[in-house]
Amino acid sequence: MIGIFKRLADTIREIRRLDINVRENIYPLLAHQEIERLKKSERYRNPKNLIPFGYKLYSQNDEDGIIREICNRIGVTSKYFVEIGIGNGLQNNTYALLFDGWKGLWIDAAGNTISCIKKYFKKSIVEERLKVADAFVTRENINSLISSRVPDKEIDLLSIDIDGNDFHIFDAITCVSPKILVIEYNAKFVPPTIFCMEYDAKNVWQGNDCLGASLKFLEIHLSRKGYCLVGCNLSGTNAFFVRKDLVGEKFLAPFTAEQHYEPPRHYLVNYTPGHWPSYHTLAKSSSEPQNKTESN
Repeated sequence: MIGIFKRLADTIREIRRLDINVRENIYPLLAHQEIERLKKSERYRNPKNLIPFGYKLYSQNDEDGIIREICNRIGVTSKYFVEIGIGNGLQNNTYALLFDGWKGLWIDAAGNTISCIKKYFKKSIVEERLKVADAFVTRENINSLISSRVPDKEIDLLSIDIDGNDFHIFDAITCVSPKILVIEYNAKFVPPTIFCMEYDAKNVWQGNDCLGASLKFLEIHLSRKGYCLVGCNLSGTNAFFVRKDLVGEKFLAPFTAEQHYEPPRHYLVNYTPGHWPSYHTLAKSSSEPQNKTESN
């Protein structure tokens, strides 16, 4: 009997090791293959479609590549961003931009995470390339949080991912005018369904479908605020809007939820391309070769 239990325990340990191996090795491969398969779909062959340009450096999904492509099409001036809801600092929509010489502001309510970021991003903070605010954002405080730290009204990028009041927070912002807006949408609600959770200053997401707004709601209401929906990311989590005066013929029309909606593909979220991200990488990054040897 003891031998049976021992063999059972050994089997359970092997299964657990297999689970870890699948998660850390096989899953990224499968996710990458599925992403590449989807990108080749007929739906995305129009050269103005943003999906084929997506890739991940430090974003949760393919936002890094899409953001860079939008910037390439409309041009950037200030190279300044504001991101509200930054996760652990290593997986968000603007970390990669710091490698390209951008400056910006991060806002998040996770005190432990902010302390960690202030420690490991100290060089960027001291150089005033990055400002960090530890705050739970509301309609009432968002303008003071931004205006006290951001020098100019026009910025190139605003990203909002707070699992609930995303639209309400953007609707309240008057102190800056972003060229590009990246905002989370609730992909459960397929167009033309209109949904937006009511504003709750104390809202904390409970892990259910009562969060954010549908893509159709965002299309309609952000159009009234002067923005066009130009695309969504492949996993169906973030929508990309560009200020109307910058759109021209650069993006795929019509700028509707029906045109750009992507369904929830949560199985593609959070896979890691290459090595795990580190808090030390940015601080040790240089755009110029070091210790050049002088020619004789």
